[in-house]
Amino acid sequence: MSHVTSNQPDGTPTWIDLRVPDLDRALAFYGALFGWEYASNTADASEAADGSGAAGGAGLGTVCLLRGKPVAAIAQAPATTGSGSGSGSGWTMYFAAADCDAAARRVTAAGGSLIEPPTDIGDLGRAAVAEDAVGARFGLWEGRTHLGCEVVNEPDSLVRNDLVTPDPGPARDFYTAVFGYTLDRNETLPDLDFTFLRRGDGHEIGGIFGSPAARSSAWATTFEVADTDAVVHRAIAAGGTAGAPEDTPYGRMATVTDPFGVEFSVIRRL
Repeated sequence: MSHVTSNQPDGTPTWIDLRVPDLDRALAFYGALFGWEYASNTADASEAADGSGAAGGAGLGTVCLLRGKPVAAIAQAPATTGSGSGSGSGWTMYFAAADCDAAARRVTAAGGSLIEPPTDIGDLGRAAVAEDAVGARFGLWEGRTHLGCEVVNEPDSLVRNDLVTPDPGPARDFYTAVFGYTLDRNETLPDLDFTFLRRGDGHEIGGIFGSPAARSSAWATTFEVADTDAVVHRAIAAGGTAGAPEDTPYGRMATVTDPFGVEFSVIRRL
């Protein structure tokens, strides 16, 4: 699927947002990287709680557009929030939830916790932000007038999210309990502890990568690009850093770090 025209099925990554200490610098960086255009979305500020948490990013700040369609949001972080991954900043991925409150209850029943309880974001939707049983942050999005990402799985848009954790067993138990995923191994890379997560209809929504070297658990964000090497050069020129591109069984990938220390991946798929 490239163009999303209705709410995604429950448990599908459907939206991403980022809170940064310098909004103008972030917009310049990601615009240079992906060619995004931007639209301010502040109409619902009075209805989106105090705007201090990640859930507010769906209703406040700046919406990133690809060919006029929303693909992400970037918002100014509160003054009390630091920068860099150590302070909890980074791309937050939201799972689609037809009933945000019911999904939030499943989160806590499965051993997770709520960072921000379900909250209406104006008429855009209802959102919550949570931590799973191994401490990884994610969101829940019950779309109304805002569906989430309307362009996915094509260059300059979201293509994948994977959980990286040193404790994959409890993570697998948590997500199967909350979203009813089925699990299967990655036979393409049998030496890695990687488990595919699939919805009840068999659609793969991402995976869980067990990494003993991981210092903490986090959902990793991957964007598709047309030319990985060119994106790496643009990232460095725009004030970020990047690792050397590498060929993988799925495409040519690189890790990029934005000017605030937020890591994400890019891939030119095969």
